[in-house]
Amino acid sequence: MAAESRNVAHISDAADVRKHRIELAAALRLAAKFGLNEAIDNHFSFALDHDRFLINGYGKHWSMMTAGDVLVIDGDGKILDGRGELEPTAFFIHRAVHRRYEQARAVLHTHMPYSTAIACAEGGRLLPISQTYCLFHDRIGYDEHYNGMGDHAQEGDRIASAMGGRPVALLASHGPIVTGPTMGQAFSWLYYLERAAELQVLAEGRGQPLKLLSDDVVQATRDSWDSAPLHHDKHFAALMAMLDKEQPEYREFH
Repeated sequence: MAAESRNVAHISDAADVRKHRIELAAALRLAAKFGLNEAIDNHFSFALDHDRFLINGYGKHWSMMTAGDVLVIDGDGKILDGRGELEPTAFFIHRAVHRRYEQARAVLHTHMPYSTAIACAEGGRLLPISQTYCLFHDRIGYDEHYNGMGDHAQEGDRIASAMGGRPVALLASHGPIVTGPTMGQAFSWLYYLERAAELQVLAEGRGQPLKLLSDDVVQATRDSWDSAPLHHDKHFAALMAMLDKEQPEYREFH
């Protein structure tokens, strides 16, 4: 599904589309900066409406992504704008999640190492051992069955169903999916998920019993996270400001 850049001037919300393409390009570059991506194999998307969403074009390393490499596609996989190809697993997984969960405007899928390491363990679960875990308490759906590449509609639908209405999923032998109402929240959650998983893997590696938090403390700490809902968008804005200074070309469309 290769495509040259296409004109979408007829879209009435062109300014918003432009803004969200820049944000998605920033998220891709930041994922590469923090080591959250794997080669050219992962995908981020953002729903524009019920039948159009943004997704990264396939084949370009995320550290070099620009807004012009973010594709605008429809629900049939037709590329409306952007440079590059639409990779099948990206299309089928992300379309299924966007269609099933209206609140999941941003859908981020990676193979980031610590979260994926937990998903590769028998019965792997993120455990209540840290403050960072508490953000995700009762917000992770676990898919126990790896069925191969998600390069067809049935597998995309199965993965979306396995999320069980939760904003985060750990796919067995595969990796995480993190969703959110904004790109800022979704990316911040992706960042914190990997940090929570890293703490767990490091603690498990010490060979000592893990110190589990009580249910009351976990819930109170999650409530504290939730009491600052703008934290994640502010976090992402701070990261974009850093990127503006270091790699301003990510905003380019030509």
